[in-house]
Amino acid sequence: MTIDFPIVDAHQHFWDPRVNYHPWLCDEPLIPFRYGDYRAIRRPYLPVDYFAETAGHRVVKTVYVETGWDPRDPVAEMRYVERLRRETGFPTVAVAQAGLDRDDAAEVLERQAAFPFVRGIRHKPRANRSPNDGAPGGMTDARWRAGFALLKGNGLRFDLQTPWWHLAEAAQLARDFPDTPVILNHTGLPADRSGAGIAGWKRAIAQLAACPNAATKISGLGVPGEAWTVEANRAIVLTTIELFGVDRCMLASNFPVDGLCASFDRIFSGFREIVRGFGTAEQRKLFRDNAIRIYGME
Repeated sequence: MTIDFPIVDAHQHFWDPRVNYHPWLCDEPLIPFRYGDYRAIRRPYLPVDYFAETAGHRVVKTVYVETGWDPRDPVAEMRYVERLRRETGFPTVAVAQAGLDRDDAAEVLERQAAFPFVRGIRHKPRANRSPNDGAPGGMTDARWRAGFALLKGNGLRFDLQTPWWHLAEAAQLARDFPDTPVILNHTGLPADRSGAGIAGWKRAIAQLAACPNAATKISGLGVPGEAWTVEANRAIVLTTIELFGVDRCMLASNFPVDGLCASFDRIFSGFREIVRGFGTAEQRKLFRDNAIRIYGME
C-alpha cells in the first residue's frame, strides 16, 4: 500500500564503511545491539540504495541522522554529507554528531552549525541497561548539560536517543532548556512489549510529551525475532500520537537499520493503515508537514 501524497522521511542514514570509519560498522566484535546481529547492514548504504528501497513511495525530503562516525572527527561526517547532497540532492537536512561532554564541544558545535543544512545534534547520553537500575543517566551530568546549553546559541535542535526509563531526566532537561527543541528518537525504544513494559513506557513518555518544546519520531519499532506488523505496533503509534498530539509527531523509517526488521514498504504501509482513521490534513502532518516545520526545511 503506497502513500498517496509526498513523504518526508524524518530519520534515515547513509554510510560507506569501505571508505569511512564507523567503529560499530567496521570493528570486531559486534557491539550489543537492540536488533541483535546487524551484520546485514555492515555494508555501503547510499542514496541509490535508499531510492530502490523507497520505490513506489514519494519520498521528497529526508533528515539524515548521524551514523556513529569516528568520534575523533565528527565534522568529517558532515563534509561527507555535503558531498552526497551535491551529487544526489539527498539528504535534505542533517543531524550531526558532537560530544557534548568533550573539551572541544563548543568548537565542534560551532563548526557543525556552520553547514547550512545541519539542523541539530545527536549525542546519545549514557544510559542504564534496564529500568531496574535506578542510577542517574548521562543527562544529569553537569559536563554533558554544559554542552547541551550551547545548542541554543548555535541555533541547533537536539535529537535524543535514550531508552524510556530515562525519559523523566529528558523531561527535566526539556524544562530546564525550554528554548531548545528536543526531538525524541524512536518513541523512547519500547522494546519490552509485556504489559508492565508498555505501562512503564507510557508513564515515562507522557512526562516528556508534557513539555511543549519536545517532539518525537515514530520509528525504530522493531522487536528482535518478531515480524513488524500493524497489530504489533498499532498501540505504540496511537498512544504516542495521543500523548504528543498530531502536531509533534513524525513518521520515519530509520533505514537502513530498520531494514533488519522489515521493508520500507511494509513499515510505511503499516503506518498508513494505523493512521487511516485520521483526517487527510492530520495524516499529511504526520507523514510530511511536521518534519518540514520541526526541522526547518522551508
